[in-house]
Amino acid sequence: MILSGKEIEKRIGKDIFIEPFNQKQLNPNSYNLKLHKDLLVYKADVLDMKQANEVEKIEIPDEGFVMQPGKLYLGRTEELTKTENHVPMLEGRSSIGRLGIFIHITAGLGNVGANGYWTLELACIQPVKIYAGVEICQIFFHEMTGEFVKYNSLKYHNNNGIQPSLIYKEF
Repeated sequence: MILSGKEIEKRIGKDIFIEPFNQKQLNPNSYNLKLHKDLLVYKADVLDMKQANEVEKIEIPDEGFVMQPGKLYLGRTEELTKTENHVPMLEGRSSIGRLGIFIHITAGLGNVGANGYWTLELACIQPVKIYAGVEICQIFFHEMTGEFVKYNSLKYHNNNGIQPSLIYKEF
């Protein structure tokens, strides 16, 4: 079952945390999250799963930044989110999708207990100018049933910024 916007708002500060929270970003069954000004891009043309891949930081200027097709941009949300007993999921807003922008490639499912900023895997179909602070995606929450263990990954839990892939730590 997906929580309604009114239910999300009731739970803010109790078992759902969105910081900062702005009631204007609340939807009927989700909450819009904004794009932070920082992006990371991988420096190498070929990435290696078994090693840390070097990244370069880009700051989105006030006049915007043009994303290019065929390039992966790692961004993050301005908001920090945390759930105590709900499964968070992230999807792009339809207005963003209609510009040919993907906000995640595969990582739209969060884990109960996850705490931190969402790293966005940004890609586009054609060149498109983006701006920091735009409401780029929406988070929604599923109720959990049954016993569960809260997420506590040593790789991505309690992050404080954009996180490139850390899969090399699994080898």
